[in-house]
Amino acid sequence: MRLFVTFDLPTKTKDDRHCYTVFRRQLLDEGFVMMQFSTYIRYCRNDSEYAKYFRRVKSFAPRRGDIRIFAITESQYKKMYHFAGRKKSDEELLGPVALIVFE
Repeated sequence: MRLFVTFDLPTKTKDDRHCYTVFRRQLLDEGFVMMQFSTYIRYCRNDSEYAKYFRRVKSFAPRRGDIRIFAITESQYKKMYHFAGRKKSDEELLGPVALIVFE
């Protein structure tokens, strides 16, 4: 399944921008990839892995702003139609299979 995190965080003050940057970096550190601005995705092998990353994102989410987390299955993800621009390099590289083995 794919775990999506979408967010709309305030960026008017220096503190707001700092919170935004820290949140974004933490998503990247947890293995999320930017799909679009303020939309990050991560592959999860099963429900327990989904629950683990859900808890992690919830633990470092800023108190202000709007953050939404949801999951879709791989078959639903494969049905996504991409109609403008080009696919991101990680999408072209991985395709519908999200398993990479590093040796």
